[in-house]
Amino acid sequence: MVGASPDGGWAAGAHVPAVAATAGVRLTAVATSRPESARRAGEAFGVAHAFSDWRELVGHPEVDLVVVSVRVARHAEVLRAALAHGKHVLSEWPLALDAAEAAELAGLAERAGVVHAVNLQGYHSPWARFAGDLVADGRIGRLDAVHVIAPGDPFGGPVVYPDLAWSTDPAAGNHLLSIMLGHTLGTLDRLVPPLAEVSAVVVNRHPEVEVVGTGERIANTAPDQVAVLGRLRGGAVASIGVPGGFLGGPDRFWAKFVGTTGTLTVTGVDQGAYAHWTAWEAVLRTREAETALTLPEHYGAPGRVEHIAAVYAEVAGAIAEGRAAEPGFHTALRHHRTLEAVRRASDTGNRQVVADGPVRD
Repeated sequence: MVGASPDGGWAAGAHVPAVAATAGVRLTAVATSRPESARRAGEAFGVAHAFSDWRELVGHPEVDLVVVSVRVARHAEVLRAALAHGKHVLSEWPLALDAAEAAELAGLAERAGVVHAVNLQGYHSPWARFAGDLVADGRIGRLDAVHVIAPGDPFGGPVVYPDLAWSTDPAAGNHLLSIMLGHTLGTLDRLVPPLAEVSAVVVNRHPEVEVVGTGERIANTAPDQVAVLGRLRGGAVASIGVPGGFLGGPDRFWAKFVGTTGTLTVTGVDQGAYAHWTAWEAVLRTREAETALTLPEHYGAPGRVEHIAAVYAEVAGAIAEGRAAEPGFHTALRHHRTLEAVRRASDTGNRQVVADGPVRD
């Protein structure tokens, strides 16, 4: 695992416990940026191999799967090296800085003949799978529309946490559009067809933000409000709002799926948790009745770590069975193309068709 810091962070707080919770997967090596932190990471996570140079990790014979959980700008370099060594790969989202880089990585992974996956964990959320099955089974009839509000706090407000100050430059690839809309699209993938065309408004309302705890004010050119209107493949209408803000955690997300014979409305259970982290509440309404739904046990348990553990289980199963994992780099490429279409639609004021290509849907 590249990026597993002993001082906390996403890899330590989410990926490491997810690996521990997944049968058939074991953490064998970690890489950090310094010898001292590598030593402490090895001790903290109980691994046999701890490196201060990630190149040693990707070439190690006891490593089958390379997990990349570092800043987005470094993803491609690490993934290229891992693929050159013939390793299976799991990348944090976003896969790349842009669609061109994502296309390159998808092509490299395809030619390497390895299992490749991206951590859009909402795709494996038990509630997303259950709700997706309801829509696919026709419980609301033909899908006509989907409406989503997916708050993006702490991205997009007038202040920023010190450890996110680097994300105020959109070139870093870590902002409301890439992270929050990207994860929303990844979760919706389990429920509805992909976006085919989009109109959008992407704006920056806070060109200067204050760093929490320091009082320092820094320039901010990253988007902080996103609104998308479009059509899905198949013709259904979609509206997706990703409001930025800073209230110490996002409001609960909300989505309504409108069909010819009913609606399915879902809401996040936990205040301060995103759709791809939390359990959902769901209400199915038809002309005859309104029913609050219970998640069937066979879908598994929801939760931030549990969803990522499901990604690891998917990757392990794909390796064992010789099949592709989902979502893989081709799916990630489609999302990158969608995000770029959203940006173009906002910049030009014109509706954009989402670029198609060698993407498995």
